[in-house]
Amino acid sequence: MKILIVGGGTVGFYLAKTLMEHGHDPVIIESNRSVCAGLANNLDIPIILGDGTSVETLQEAGAETADALIAVSGRDEINLIACQLARAEFHIRRTVAKANNPKNADVMRTLGVDIAVSSVDAITRMLEQEVDMSRIKRLVSLNQGEASICEIQLPDDFKFSGKKLMDIRFPDESIIVSVERGGKMLIPRGNTLIFSGDKLLILAQNDALHLVKEKLRLTD
Repeated sequence: MKILIVGGGTVGFYLAKTLMEHGHDPVIIESNRSVCAGLANNLDIPIILGDGTSVETLQEAGAETADALIAVSGRDEINLIACQLARAEFHIRRTVAKANNPKNADVMRTLGVDIAVSSVDAITRMLEQEVDMSRIKRLVSLNQGEASICEIQLPDDFKFSGKKLMDIRFPDESIIVSVERGGKMLIPRGNTLIFSGDKLLILAQNDALHLVKEKLRLTD
């Protein structure tokens, strides 16, 4: 994924390194020229000198083709506006803001930020959870982003087509809520068979979503 990071401080630097290690393409936007120079000397990625709340700067960073924007500057108002611009002007599907004041996190979510967190560790966990999740559609976020209700459309080449749910052994942190087949909803049991083309509704902790995908052997 191509991910824009607004803010090139310590958080932005380590987020970029984490993303690179996971095979993603981060771009950092930073308004301080000397900070940009330091980043350029330590990271082999695009570093954009500019204001993350400017449409022109976001365009220069390639926002039109970005999959996500993560704003981690030291000012909550900048993080909020950057996320709002990303969604409104460039239709970036995932926005994340660091709330330097934890009290601002709920306000950010109310004003359109997908995920607002006050912990650097939480941002890192979120990044890892977003890796390779394109087969899983998140419908509802629960408990401030710790869990989700998700929809999975099983592909035509689904490897477990015709198998019982009990034979797949999903992670303990997940549960199959329903199976939709041919316009009809089934309440699943352990001996329920699932087939290619079925649509699964799953409740899972976000930390377990990648395990769900691995268990179903879904590939992008």
